[in-house]
Amino acid sequence: MKFKSIIAIILFTFLSSFLYANVLEPTGKTTFKVLSDDGQVLQNVNLKGQEFVVVSVREPGSDGRFYAVDKDGVVWWTGIITSGADDYKTPSGVYTVLRKSRRYMSHKYPDEDGVNNMDFAIFFTNQGHALHMGSVNWMSHGCIHIAPKDIPVIFDWAKIGQTRVVITRKSYMPFAKEDLIKFGFR
Repeated sequence: MKFKSIIAIILFTFLSSFLYANVLEPTGKTTFKVLSDDGQVLQNVNLKGQEFVVVSVREPGSDGRFYAVDKDGVVWWTGIITSGADDYKTPSGVYTVLRKSRRYMSHKYPDEDGVNNMDFAIFFTNQGHALHMGSVNWMSHGCIHIAPKDIPVIFDWAKIGQTRVVITRKSYMPFAKEDLIKFGFR
């Protein structure tokens, strides 16, 4: 068990080094490349055999969707999202789910009404970035808003310390489309 923990820490540290990757580009269903500002490949990342959520942020050239991918590389769920507004861009990168909170109020951006504004929060950075229930009609302060019908499914499925969160500014739909059609998404 200690060996698995050590490997997980090494992998987490390695993947976290790309916390604010300028470009994270999907190259297949489970593969991504991290590019420098000048387009040089810094790292190839392969998530084969792992569960992960790809978020293609809502910006030009992206999908404005999340995609849940199981350990077999099957894209089994998707939904629309909103991401960080221009002044609060969601950071690109490959992350690990750090913690989850069913009911949560943002400390940095609390709701004036005192209502939880980050329900079903799945945190993926220590700076407070999370996937959470929110309006898919308006942009966020850097989090990923997922519709109320979709977030409980992802919240229950995601595992702390295991499930990865991939944030990209590129389209992932070409890799997901075939699986999604099989599951009845149109």
